[in-house]
Amino acid sequence: MDKLYRSKYEAYPFLADAPDDLRCDFEVLTDRVTSLIGLLRSLCNENDLRDELLEVGTLLYHANPTLRTKLTITQAEVDWLSGCVERLRTETAGRCEKFVLPQGSPRGSVAHVLRADGKQLVRLLYRHAHAGNRVDDLLFDFANLLSGYFFMISLKLNTLDGVDEIPFISRNY
Repeated sequence: MDKLYRSKYEAYPFLADAPDDLRCDFEVLTDRVTSLIGLLRSLCNENDLRDELLEVGTLLYHANPTLRTKLTITQAEVDWLSGCVERLRTETAGRCEKFVLPQGSPRGSVAHVLRADGKQLVRLLYRHAHAGNRVDDLLFDFANLLSGYFFMISLKLNTLDGVDEIPFISRNY
């Protein structure tokens, strides 16, 4: 292969990393998810939710360089996020029995996109680990909690916005 062209306008210095090096992919995806958290936050008028979303976005941005450098997310922060998920589960009890269609109010729908992107983060981490790279268990826990958190937030936001969940009955499960 000829020498790879590197644009002088490159948006991020690791974009030309080898295709099997998933560190940049993780960094780009965490940047996207953090940006979407900012979008969701802009749609919320509730100060407690805005503050919580700011903290979640800040934690995710701290996780951004983890695969390239070191993990700086703490067990206490993961425990905090887990507590948020459990609080939201209690607050939204009865909204979801099994599966719901990922829809709702505009901000509930953004939360569903974040839920799906959280699963992409987890999948990317597993691909990185399957390639023989070390991924801290705490990072797996954090990424998995993000998906659950945004599912619970979608239920809460739909409740606040007066939008009913639409149950989904799978033909396969």
